[in-house]
Amino acid sequence: MTNQTGLNQPLRSETNSNIRIIVTDDHTVVRQGLAYILNAEPDFEVVAEAANGYEVVEMARRVAPDIILMDLQMPGLNGVEAIRSLKAEHSELKIIILTTFATDEYIFEGIRAGAKGYLLKDVPKEELCRAIRLVNQGQSMIQPTITARLFDLLAQGGPKTGEVPLTERELEVLKLIAHGDRNKEIGLKLSISESTVKGYVASILQKCNVTDRTQAAMYAVQKGLIKLE
Repeated sequence: MTNQTGLNQPLRSETNSNIRIIVTDDHTVVRQGLAYILNAEPDFEVVAEAANGYEVVEMARRVAPDIILMDLQMPGLNGVEAIRSLKAEHSELKIIILTTFATDEYIFEGIRAGAKGYLLKDVPKEELCRAIRLVNQGQSMIQPTITARLFDLLAQGGPKTGEVPLTERELEVLKLIAHGDRNKEIGLKLSISESTVKGYVASILQKCNVTDRTQAAMYAVQKGLIKLE
């Protein structure tokens, strides 16, 4: 597990007012570079690094961060799945997506999962630092190019991925719900944690505009989203 920065960091004073940050990215150079840049700020403290979704979920339990910078494409548990799992355990946690991906599905899924910021990795350092401070204060921060795309998609009625834009993993969870499996059983079958399953279930209920698992299963069958074998 990656929990320390790998470069000599600038000297900085320890203060309780520092914004505690976890940097999550599967590329070591990116993680270390971000940690070095952020630790140079007087009010930032990178308290941990994580190389994948599983690591950041575990790290969040240990170090109680204020902000998590989250890549999306990572091995094992990807960024969106990690956000759902984190928000299921720590609803107040503030997460900023920092990625190279600006596709429709990633934008919608990242924000739906609970991210309060969405930035591309070509963002200037000053803009990244500003975003961290704003999100830490309870605001949202989406890069202008992403905001423009988001408004275009909303004007078009959302991403063109079907009537209900469920991800492949959400469809897997929904099918198991329809078969009567509980969260623990679903987690075992899909090799994910029970808290991650809870995050998926919450997202499914929201997307299907229903209030419980039974309604979600019935809706999915009626709409042809899943087929019971």
